[in-house]
Amino acid sequence: MKNQFKLFLSVAGLIGTVAACQSPAENIKLTETESAEATLSEFAAKAALGQHLVTIAGCHDCHTPRKMGPMGPELDMDRALSGHPSQQPIPDLDRKDLESKGVAATQGLTAWIGPWGVSFASNITSDATGIGNWTEEQFFTALRDGKSKGIKSNRQMLPPMPYEMFRHMTDEEIKAVFAYLKSTRPIDNVVPEPMPPLSASAQ
Repeated sequence: MKNQFKLFLSVAGLIGTVAACQSPAENIKLTETESAEATLSEFAAKAALGQHLVTIAGCHDCHTPRKMGPMGPELDMDRALSGHPSQQPIPDLDRKDLESKGVAATQGLTAWIGPWGVSFASNITSDATGIGNWTEEQFFTALRDGKSKGIKSNRQMLPPMPYEMFRHMTDEEIKAVFAYLKSTRPIDNVVPEPMPPLSASAQ
């Protein structure tokens, strides 16, 4: 009986050793699969939160051109978040007078005139002409520091971009907005560079 018990322990130990040798590879494979699923799930959750934040923060107000609908101007969601249309010139207005007052200069509300000159709403879709090539770090720099294109050495963003408000978003909220914008339909639209004020141009 005693010898049988010893034999049982030996066999059990051998089985345990074999199992221990086999389990790491299986566990690694399982962990990689679970990790990939978790990453996709996490991105989807971030993007969903980001879409909500983009909607309630009014990003479409400037970055999505408008079109005329049955009730008047409405968001043109076929061009959602693509910024000022590259082919659309600013109206022939008396800029000198308007720069002192400030005004939305286009029917689509994507170009603005004020003391800073003329600013155009950026393309923030996932296209390369938008933020498709941006890093998350650049996006943080844009929203927290108000730097054009998220590059620290660039100029400050121009009105009406309210980065002074957006900089108060939490890290997770900014990450979520970035995840959503990276998931948007890419729209090829090269937005014009801002125009300096006429007073500066005359110098």
